[in-house]
Amino acid sequence: MSTDDHLPLGAPEPESDGTVTPDDTVDGVSVDRLSDYLDAGRTPRDATIEGSAACRLYLQSLARVRELSRASLENEAARQPDRDGAWIDGLLDSIKREVVRGREIPISHPDAGVRLSVTEAAARGLVRRAGDAQPGVVLGSTSFEGDLSTAGADVAVRVTAAARFGLDLGAVADELRARITEALTRHTGLTVTRVDVLVDDVFVAGEDDR
Repeated sequence: MSTDDHLPLGAPEPESDGTVTPDDTVDGVSVDRLSDYLDAGRTPRDATIEGSAACRLYLQSLARVRELSRASLENEAARQPDRDGAWIDGLLDSIKREVVRGREIPISHPDAGVRLSVTEAAARGLVRRAGDAQPGVVLGSTSFEGDLSTAGADVAVRVTAAARFGLDLGAVADELRARITEALTRHTGLTVTRVDVLVDDVFVAGEDDR
């Protein structure tokens, strides 16, 4: 692929046939372009994509979903292709919604003259990384309830997740709660009062996951 195949830094996405809508973009970059970029191994480097935290988060999450779909969902896809495809599409939709910047979450600092904050999208990214680090779990959606605009405020977290068949779902949920609480407490200073975990799907492990 030549450099002519890449848009200049900051250039808008082409509107070839009007089919690309704001819902099909992440930080102004179409999801198709992000998918193609991931297919190419993120080379040659696209400064527009790599310079966007939202795009990088989407790429990381998309890579995780693809890994799962190849290794863990092949049997399920063959048995119930419509269901499996819908599940993956729904997960990608959740990821796309979560990379929207959202509210700013202030972080306490001993120096009153220093102002620190993280975005709601970054906080969701912390939750997703915590979930993805847990074996046998694929995180779905994440939402926060509470006053995110106040440093150290109480917040409740609600997540959906898929778990590998055969795991103790109670133990899976308990570990996921602990991981999410630790990640948010360490990096945002939020007071996590509750983490609700809804396991809404179960997948069969492929050979690579066993």
